[in-house]
Amino acid sequence: MGIQTWTFLLVGISFAVYIGIAIWARAGSTKEFYVAGGGVPAVANGMATAADWMSAASFISMAGLISFMGYDGGVYLMGWTGGYVLLALCLAPYLRKFGKFTVPDFIGDRYYSQTARTVAVICAIFVSFTYVAGQMRGVGVVFSRFLEVDITTGVILGMCVVFFYAVLGGMKGITYTQVAQYCVLIFAYLVPAVFISILVTGNPVPQFGFGDTLADGSGTYLLDKLDGLSTELGFTEYTSGNKSMIDVFFITFALMVGTAGLPHVIVRFFTVPNVADARRSAGWALVFIAILYTTAPAVASFARMNMIETINGPDSAGVAYEGAPSWISNWEKTGLITWEDKNEDGRMFYSGDDRNEMKIDRDIMVLANPEIANLPAWVIALVAAGGVAAALSTSAGLLLVISTSISHDLLKRNLMPDISDKQELMYARIAAGCGIAVAAYLGIHPPGFVAQVVAFAFGLAASSFFPVIILGIFYKRMNKEGAIAGMLSGIGFTASYIIYFKFINPGANMPENWWFGISPEGIGTLGMIVNFIVAFAVQKMTGDAPEYIQDLVESLRYPKGSGEAQGH
Repeated sequence: MGIQTWTFLLVGISFAVYIGIAIWARAGSTKEFYVAGGGVPAVANGMATAADWMSAASFISMAGLISFMGYDGGVYLMGWTGGYVLLALCLAPYLRKFGKFTVPDFIGDRYYSQTARTVAVICAIFVSFTYVAGQMRGVGVVFSRFLEVDITTGVILGMCVVFFYAVLGGMKGITYTQVAQYCVLIFAYLVPAVFISILVTGNPVPQFGFGDTLADGSGTYLLDKLDGLSTELGFTEYTSGNKSMIDVFFITFALMVGTAGLPHVIVRFFTVPNVADARRSAGWALVFIAILYTTAPAVASFARMNMIETINGPDSAGVAYEGAPSWISNWEKTGLITWEDKNEDGRMFYSGDDRNEMKIDRDIMVLANPEIANLPAWVIALVAAGGVAAALSTSAGLLLVISTSISHDLLKRNLMPDISDKQELMYARIAAGCGIAVAAYLGIHPPGFVAQVVAFAFGLAASSFFPVIILGIFYKRMNKEGAIAGMLSGIGFTASYIIYFKFINPGANMPENWWFGISPEGIGTLGMIVNFIVAFAVQKMTGDAPEYIQDLVESLRYPKGSGEAQGH
């Protein structure tokens, strides 16, 4: 069977499984819709959390970034991994003890303010829609190549599946679907990595193959080979970086604290029975995440070397277009690879200087990697199924955040407190449906490549949610005025910076024009600092939080007991 047939088969089977799980686990109450009834086992929740957290950016784009950027791409690996550790150790148990469905619910009750709740809802929706745009671009990239449909059709297909199990099953359906999606995505990531590691280095363990010698008998180490190819072709050494130290720090930190402020990840800790299980599920999730994250640098390096050698040939003289590998023509059809014959010699050439004739979208590297290495068609199709699973799992979690923020935090807890449980569930499903429509539009017209868009979402989360959550848990005197002012100033500053450099004046998006040399991907760290400063300044001017709130915060510091999630 060909690649397209295998893709239809494997993606079709996986979609059937997801829909079947949604029917089996459909939600019948708001508690099941919001937190899966609060009875998910720790291991299953850890697997679902890993799938929720490892989005298309992790599966598709992160290794692509490392492949193209080398050392500089490692900031995404460090930031996202460190962020999850921060979330698991410093925030999850305390939020679980507080016992609310959503982050806006926590903020509204901790800061005793409907205004704070509304601001948090707006921030959650803003962050979630920014994040989901990256996921839908990932779905479009996968489908445009492997199902040979245009990106618009691919996005619509993906959103139809998400609509079915997110709207029908809520968090209960999403949780058990994400368990299946984790199994699909991790198997799809590891199988080609093992195959290619054996072909390139002779080592079946990709993590060890990454630092091993090549299988050609030359005794050359893989990274030394990449350094040599990179400098020969006009690129920076693969193991060296171009970014300034301050930008590396700010991007890494923004990704870390952004992870700790992501509402769709935080809500997962309310789906387990008690605080102890929240801790255990966090530990399991870290294990499941580490399996992919320790493999990504190896996948990036294998893909980089194979790509250069198949385009330029072993002697780096370029490959005749008529004799170019089939993977190039396959991806050319999607528009994600283009070739301009600058010297009119009929040969393709890829470099980092004026000789370059190729434009290659970095989001294709993981998906194209098995094709570049001439692996069997079923492996190529498996990677496609894994990419779709990664994108859809995170999209579902984000859409649930959007729907619960609107139905529970905005309507039930604010504008329409007298609606029944059944009416609230209906509004949640309507909100999810509307969210899916907006997400589809953003997937068809994305504001950047996958990991870049996701980095913006993390920056927005870092500048809005992280400070108020940290202060809400560890600084009992923080009041509602400080929290509201901090959130508005943090997200306002960060969003303005990103919008200016990425949309209003993209020509000025250069290091010499950035504030303090900080790129839009890292500005969330500065936005977080602005949030903290404004929050403390306003709190000093307006007084401490009420005594009963301070007592409540004191009780959170001892995360014992079940902390059953409450809707009120």
